[in-house]
Amino acid sequence: MTGKSMDRNLALEFVRVTEAAAIAASKWVGKGQAKKADGAAVDEMRSRFNQIDFSGRVVIGEGSKDEAPELYTGEKVGTGKGPALDLAVDPLECTDSVAFGRYNAIAVIAAGARGSLLNAPDTYMEKLAAGPKAAKVIKFGAAPKFNIQRTARALGKKVSDVTVCVMDRDRHHSLIEQIRKTGARVRLITDGDVAGAIAPCMPESDIDLLMGIGASAEAVLAATAIKILGGQIFARFSPLKSEHRQLLKKHSLNDRKVYSAEELAKGKILTFTATGIIDGPMLEGVRVVGNTIITHSMVIRGQSGTVRYITTHHKEK
Repeated sequence: MTGKSMDRNLALEFVRVTEAAAIAASKWVGKGQAKKADGAAVDEMRSRFNQIDFSGRVVIGEGSKDEAPELYTGEKVGTGKGPALDLAVDPLECTDSVAFGRYNAIAVIAAGARGSLLNAPDTYMEKLAAGPKAAKVIKFGAAPKFNIQRTARALGKKVSDVTVCVMDRDRHHSLIEQIRKTGARVRLITDGDVAGAIAPCMPESDIDLLMGIGASAEAVLAATAIKILGGQIFARFSPLKSEHRQLLKKHSLNDRKVYSAEELAKGKILTFTATGIIDGPMLEGVRVVGNTIITHSMVIRGQSGTVRYITTHHKEK
């Protein structure tokens, strides 16, 4: 299958997968059952994958086989017929947001030709992401002030009008203080740095940069969309525990290398598919109107750079 036909056919097949996962997770919104919400999304995503004619391999997903019985890193999905693809998946990005009814949750898949997506353990990475206008001026490892000032100039904004998205974590207290000292705005999110990292590529989001440490799977997922949209993300492994360092060693990875979007998601045979579960900066969440379930999805194709927004009305069974 050529890159174009993979884009056109499988990208739309994958929308059905993220829609099903999103609908399954949405039934647990606000019920305080994080594991059940995640389990419902995982089960539905895996089941739908296995109905599609392709040979998929999860290169970064729910964790190791010992930690996750389904959609674990290394698991094979699909019928085994058709193109061989690498997958980065998060059936429920922002589990706690769904469990506690907070802002921003999506079901998301990144797919690419074999060898295109970084094969890595489920650990943490330090990240810096910007949209197309600031993609070439940001510098990983530089002080927040440097990147904020460079971004402001690239966007034609005052520093005080620049908005930086950061996950609300204790580890980010110093980072947040440094950002605030520049005069820039801080948008704190409880979870969901896939959407947070992609948001600078979407002018209507009012987010200009993402900074901070988040999960490695989310870095690969976000990089796929960011690369296609012309932005940039830099990421470096940032193990928070000794077991994380052992995982990196096992995969022959180190915490010194800085990965760009092109290194996290190589080539052009790439697709990014997401469906909203709860309203966020990228997508509206699942709506139930009478006996109809309404979903809002996004499909980004690497070959063409096309961004499609798909609203689907599903009849409840």
